[in-house]
Amino acid sequence: MSETKEMQTDEREALISIYEGDSSFKQINAETYQYKYGEDDEKKSFLLEISWHENYPNELPTINMDTFYNRNISRTVKDRIIAMLKEEGDQWLGCGMTYTLFECLKDKVEDLLVDENCNADNDQQIIGTGHPDGEPGADDDENSSDAEGDERGNRTGGGTGAGGGQKKEHLTKAQKRKQWDRVDNKGNRPRGWDWVDIVKHLSQTGGKPE
Repeated sequence: MSETKEMQTDEREALISIYEGDSSFKQINAETYQYKYGEDDEKKSFLLEISWHENYPNELPTINMDTFYNRNISRTVKDRIIAMLKEEGDQWLGCGMTYTLFECLKDKVEDLLVDENCNADNDQQIIGTGHPDGEPGADDDENSSDAEGDERGNRTGGGTGAGGGQKKEHLTKAQKRKQWDRVDNKGNRPRGWDWVDIVKHLSQTGGKPE
């Protein structure tokens, strides 16, 4: 029997003896062990699985946080636990470390889960838009059209201010002349429609209107 196999045998016997009667501890097979932390409540509990390989304990064991029991634990918390255990395990290379790794988390459970939302789906939350597929619907288009109509109405002088008066719009000379070129319902142009031509004529002749 190789040295690592002898060390594994000794550690296996020690683990079974130490955790006898502890319902949180479970031996899956000769090389795989689990320990459950926290109360029987998925929101404040997780399961750690440690598996030995051929060169353990001269190399770190496999640390698994992706069991079904941990389905509601976020990836961030899982990665924090794995990193913490690897850092601890590096100090115990060459020695049986499974018991040490199990025990080092016992007083850190609350800290590890204090901000845990206990819902793995929260990592991929989608902000709702009021529509199942997130696309704007007919109501949105209608509201957008109404808003554009209101804006156009304000630009053409149809809007009213807080005092009830109409909003005055400043037109260019070209825009004013275009309006004066329009005729009324009797076919007559409104009084003053040719004021632009009169002003232009006077500016050229220097005369004054009589």
